[in-house]
Amino acid sequence: QVQLLESGGGSVQFGGSLTLSCSFSGFTSDYDTIAWFRKAPGKEREGVSCIKTADGSTFYTESVKDRFTLFRTKMKLYLQMKTLKPEDAGIYYCAAGSSPSIDRNALEPSEYDYWGQGTQVTVSL
Repeated sequence: QVQLLESGGGSVQFGGSLTLSCSFSGFTSDYDTIAWFRKAPGKEREGVSCIKTADGSTFYTESVKDRFTLFRTKMKLYLQMKTLKPEDAGIYYCAAGSSPSIDRNALEPSEYDYWGQGTQVTVSL
């Protein structure tokens, strides 16, 4: 059973930084992609970034490039977020799945079978 648990959310001011973590377990060879999504009130769930567990290749949505960085240890995936903006606020979810590619298609929610409970990020002016 794949399990995902996010932590590290909180409140920061505009321009601040946060690092989210996702602890994962129960992976099999069927699940080779881990991603971060976010959901803001009134908006659709948005894919933020993803990583292939086999080779560490990553993809970021355009709005977070050069501000967010993914890195992982054996059992945790981290999302380092810098220069945060109010539009980055929302509930951040970690998800596990298998995507044939590491591009914008890998940020489609339908590629993911397992989801964590989410962690809240608030950015104030």
